[in-house]
Amino acid sequence: MAAPGPKNLITDVAGIRVGQAEDARVRTGVSVILPDSAAIGACAVAGGGPGTRETDLLAGGTLVDQVDAIFLSGGSAFGLGAADGVMAGLKQAGRGFAMTARPGVPPTPIVPGAILYDLANGGDKDWGDVAPYAAMGRAAFDAAGEAFALGRAGAGFGARAGGHPGGTGSASIVTGDGLTVGAIACVNSFGSVLMPGTQAYWAWPHEVNGEFGGAHPPAGWSADADDWGAAKANPALGQNTTIACIATDVILTPDETRRVAQMALSGFSRAIRPVFAPFDGDAVFVLSTGRTELPGPAPLNVTRIGELAASTLARAIARGVYEARLQEGG
Repeated sequence: MAAPGPKNLITDVAGIRVGQAEDARVRTGVSVILPDSAAIGACAVAGGGPGTRETDLLAGGTLVDQVDAIFLSGGSAFGLGAADGVMAGLKQAGRGFAMTARPGVPPTPIVPGAILYDLANGGDKDWGDVAPYAAMGRAAFDAAGEAFALGRAGAGFGARAGGHPGGTGSASIVTGDGLTVGAIACVNSFGSVLMPGTQAYWAWPHEVNGEFGGAHPPAGWSADADDWGAAKANPALGQNTTIACIATDVILTPDETRRVAQMALSGFSRAIRPVFAPFDGDAVFVLSTGRTELPGPAPLNVTRIGELAASTLARAIARGVYEARLQEGG
């Protein structure tokens, strides 16, 4: 039987660490997913209002197919500056891409990422000439480890999920034959993660061991196709996004990793309604640390990983909001 890893976090994937940093005054934060060495990376974007960095580099036919870190940040486009702090830490560690090693020429760290909009959450955004995101990116890089906080933490610190507090969630799954998949999600969605009129999460069929409260829909409950429940009212462009990262220890090619990213998008739709709206910036990254080789046909293995990625991402989304609601009483 497949079951969550020991921590039920993305860091159950061998070779993956996560660091987070927050600025309580600004009500924002940054999450960094840091593989121990460069990992095969991919990205899939489904929202109509994305804010991303270096995602073109992860498309097919480009020079670089490995990444040194992934960042997820609040701050809208200002948050893209978090990559500068992460790159500084990686440069100091001697990590990055170089065609050839040359004395005095540092390798270039490859740090794709995405942002969510938390500028209208009541925090003090009068930060002067220097936005806080590069400093938070470096702090998150320096804090990277196997344990990290959920709920109001990292890039989900100032988020809202429909009418509820948003947050950072994570989950993992380990199969009987040793395959590990993990997910981290920072939830700032327009849509609701809760089924209308209930305390049950849309992701409830995928829940393991009551990890987000164990609530089920009432007997006989049915969805009204035009009832979005606690979605945000009167949304404005660019103000809603769920950004996420999947990691697996299975050896994948760049093309296979991109297929997993495409399949993982269904995890959003299992956990949020509505999703991929014109004003959402939903995006998911995938990392393959390449430590486990599975026997059997590659297409079947990729299909398994993609499905596990989708269900684990749905759990991470629900878990992030569940933890945030506990912390804020909402």
